[in-house]
Amino acid sequence: MVRQIDLETAVETAEDVPTASAVHDPNDDIPITDVFDDEFVAAHTDFESFDELVAASPSDATTAAELETVLDGAWAAFVAEHTDFGDEKAMVFAARDHWVAKKLGI
Repeated sequence: MVRQIDLETAVETAEDVPTASAVHDPNDDIPITDVFDDEFVAAHTDFESFDELVAASPSDATTAAELETVLDGAWAAFVAEHTDFGDEKAMVFAARDHWVAKKLGI
């Protein structure tokens, strides 16, 4: 199960936290399916993968790569209805925190 994490507190209490450059090269893109991995999606949505989430959205998109084809208003309503989050921003920040915590090993 994905746990909610307070990154600042986790970093402050961790014994050894790697530097940002040790876990990610800022020149490299992070695939959206890495941030919204299956563990996160299954724990916080009605779906098992991000591709399934996108495919079920009110659009013709069938994969994460086609996410930009989902209209903003339709996506926001879909996120509120099918996830643990009230809006896309909350979901994105939670997924980001999940990804960072995994990369830092906290």
